[in-house]
Amino acid sequence: MAGLRVTAALGVLLVPAYANATVQDDAYIAGYAAGVLKQSLQLNLPPLAVKDGVIILPVADLKPADKTKALQLLAEIPGVNSVKTTEASSAATSGATTGTDKVKLTESTVASTGLLPKGHLFKPLLADTRWAHFSAAYRNYQSNNFDGRDIASVSFGETIPIYRSNFGHSSAQWEAGLQAGVFSDFNLGASSSDLLNTDFIASLYSSVRAGQFSAFGRIYHQSSHLGDEFLLRKVNTQFERVNLSYEGADLKLSYELPYGVRLYGGGGGLFHKEPSELKIWSAQYGVEFRSPWRIEFASMRPIIAADIKNYDQNNWSTDVSARAGVEFENAQVLGRKLQILAEYYNGFSPSGQFYKEKVEYIGLGAHYHF
Repeated sequence: MAGLRVTAALGVLLVPAYANATVQDDAYIAGYAAGVLKQSLQLNLPPLAVKDGVIILPVADLKPADKTKALQLLAEIPGVNSVKTTEASSAATSGATTGTDKVKLTESTVASTGLLPKGHLFKPLLADTRWAHFSAAYRNYQSNNFDGRDIASVSFGETIPIYRSNFGHSSAQWEAGLQAGVFSDFNLGASSSDLLNTDFIASLYSSVRAGQFSAFGRIYHQSSHLGDEFLLRKVNTQFERVNLSYEGADLKLSYELPYGVRLYGGGGGLFHKEPSELKIWSAQYGVEFRSPWRIEFASMRPIIAADIKNYDQNNWSTDVSARAGVEFENAQVLGRKLQILAEYYNGFSPSGQFYKEKVEYIGLGAHYHF
């Protein structure tokens, strides 16, 4: 109990300290930004609005060349997470924050640059069952699948930008980094909640962004492994273990429309594959909606997404993954966002060892994005 009281006391002390530090950092960035714009572009703007390291830049009175250069200069300031633009006047944005509706932000965003920058140029794919992030979900299979109906699925991983920069003197940007994830399934109906399958995915990626357009390309490795308890239970059955391992490359293109709508699509191929009879080509596409309107009393935002994949391996049949729920904007730690999403899947199993099995499930999960 003493330990709990000490922890609670530290929390009480640290929360206002962290909040105060954030306010001070934002004030410092606002002053630094004004100095940079005045010295480099001879722009005398009122104090810029800054919230959690995000700068709002009014561009209504800026020349196109000045706008591009200002975005680049502000994104390079230490501590800046991103720069968003607004068509409102400078006076209207002075003292505003990104967390209010005082100004109307455009979709034009320039992220911070340099080594180990914050954020991502290509946003996570919300309904992709193999997008690396932290999650835990309960899934109920609608028919007997490879091993029971009640399955717990967890994932651990992230997309980590190593370096980001602008293309020349434009506001278009590129980044390169690492993406890795581990995806595991557990049979909740077994006596010890047996591990069924684990997929390991690691990749080198590069992405670009220019306005509302973004692209994500990678070269990756994936291998899949069965759980020991599952194998012991299936030792006297006709179940056939597959030594599934391959390298591949793919490319995804994305465009963000008004009102929070996003469309994306792409494809890829495999090489150095085992078993060798695996077919090479695949396609992926989808649509997402991130509500621009927030439910204020709970500080949450509705989101919905559908992801579709087609594999030559499965005669180009359609695998559909759909998720819908809310993102809690007040449940953030160091920029991470918590999402609670209901989900539906119908198609060939995304779990590597069972890629020949047709499955259908509904579920509910918590997803945590950096």
